[in-house]
Amino acid sequence: MAILSVVVAISIVFAVIGGVASPLSSMIGAVAAPAQEFFTGIGNSISDFFKKLQDADKLMLENASLNERINELNSDLLGYEEAKQQNEFYKDYLGIKDENPDFEFEPASLISKNADDPYGSFQIDKGSLQGVSQYDPVITSAGLVGYIGEVAPSYSKVVTILDPSLNCGAFDSRTRDVGVVNGSLEYAKQNKTRLKNLSRTSSVAIGDMIVTSGGGVFPDGLLVGTLESLHREEHNSAVYGIIAPAANLGDLREVMVITYFAGQGTITDSGE
Repeated sequence: MAILSVVVAISIVFAVIGGVASPLSSMIGAVAAPAQEFFTGIGNSISDFFKKLQDADKLMLENASLNERINELNSDLLGYEEAKQQNEFYKDYLGIKDENPDFEFEPASLISKNADDPYGSFQIDKGSLQGVSQYDPVITSAGLVGYIGEVAPSYSKVVTILDPSLNCGAFDSRTRDVGVVNGSLEYAKQNKTRLKNLSRTSSVAIGDMIVTSGGGVFPDGLLVGTLESLHREEHNSAVYGIIAPAANLGDLREVMVITYFAGQGTITDSGE
């Protein structure tokens, strides 16, 4: 109590004098300062923590917005690429259309290949609902692919020129010698087909281009391929040639179906 009385008395004196901190204030300040620093530090840390959370939330929103914009740009780019490819696809057929104004086309995409068919038949995503009919010719901008073998409402099966069931009148564009394009299992394995029934007096040569002669299922003037070699039939003196197809049958993605052309015929029960 005596010590406390002395301290209080001294504090009163310093308070009266003014301008100088009393011993009690200094003592209390000395004791309180570390605690104040501690709690101030905690407060600052909490403030920094919530500021970081706010910044993180803001950053997440900005990232989400950027990701959304990136997705929009990617979608726009994909649409642009699809449109560009489609334009290129149609552009490839303009020459054919210009030369054959009577042709009516239906573009189609491959949806599956028949893995168990050695002749490379496949399905496309167009059928009778889109005006596709059985025996319609199928082409690419490079040349003849085959014809429609079966038709469903929304898809069709394509028989290729490698198939023995296909018989297509054709001729050598240089010499005008005529023959019949007809596939075989032996040459289908090599992705090639045959030009049969050539006259032994024909002057066809390796490197000549073979085109359709028209008059039935196929219009005239469609490029079939290039003559790679010539051979004689085993049982007669007839000559046949081996054709490398102009269309890349092993890497097809898009094709055109010719749904109509002037003079279009059909296949009879006898296969003609």
